[in-house]
Amino acid sequence: MKFSVVLSIQPARFEAVAFKGNLEANLAKIAGWGYDGVELAIRDPQAVNAGEVVDRVTAHGLAVPAIGTGQAWGEERLSYSDPDPAVRRAAIERTKAHIPVAHRLDALIIIGLLRGQVQPGVSQAQALDWTAAALAECCAAAALSGVRLALEPINRYETTLINTVAEGLALIERVGADNLGLLFDTFHANIEEPSIAESLLATGGRLFHVHVADSNRWYPGAGHLDFAQIFDVVARIGYEGFVSGEFLPCPEADTAARRAIEHLRSLEAAAGDCNHRLVR
Repeated sequence: MKFSVVLSIQPARFEAVAFKGNLEANLAKIAGWGYDGVELAIRDPQAVNAGEVVDRVTAHGLAVPAIGTGQAWGEERLSYSDPDPAVRRAAIERTKAHIPVAHRLDALIIIGLLRGQVQPGVSQAQALDWTAAALAECCAAAALSGVRLALEPINRYETTLINTVAEGLALIERVGADNLGLLFDTFHANIEEPSIAESLLATGGRLFHVHVADSNRWYPGAGHLDFAQIFDVVARIGYEGFVSGEFLPCPEADTAARRAIEHLRSLEAAAGDCNHRLVR
């Protein structure tokens, strides 16, 4: 299994990003702890020197499985579901601006809070219509470069639009793009899904990316989620992508990241020992 952790390239208020600030120092630490990759949170790709980022990440032997876009909502309130057509257009164009960077990094583009919320005076149906149309346009543009998009169901306390795996899969089916899949986040699923295992199984071949945080949004192992069971289901689906840590920097970022990878690797080792005993 391949593990990564989220690192923000630009300043951000979003709390569930363990690493912000000095890119070089953070990459060195993340690689040193044994992560395979780093998921980059990028608010505005036009303000990023993609070539420099590629060089620095590669120098540390890390891959970039995904690019997070949620800061465009958190910092600028861009979204696909805003009543203002100019804001919706800006959100679409911002998504498209990520495509060259994602192509260069061989990364997928995450669509989380960039979809926005159902605003006052806007119906759920209208918000979904706008979101579906935006995703269709972005997927068509991304497909030309072989880039994939991953839609993330997010809990009801952060958005009123697409909270569950079932809702996410329904929207993906409606858009009908082969390069649109699902991001499964264990923290959000623990709030919204009756069964994490069953909802994860339902993603099937549409599972493009996985985020892990424990029940309290701390690092895996700090709460009550059964990550051994979660990884068993991930293996049964046949998922071969990255599992990326997106958790609060608690008690502080370095400790959280170290404890996360230690816990995740221990589960991986335990699963390997069990499989070895079964084969024997």
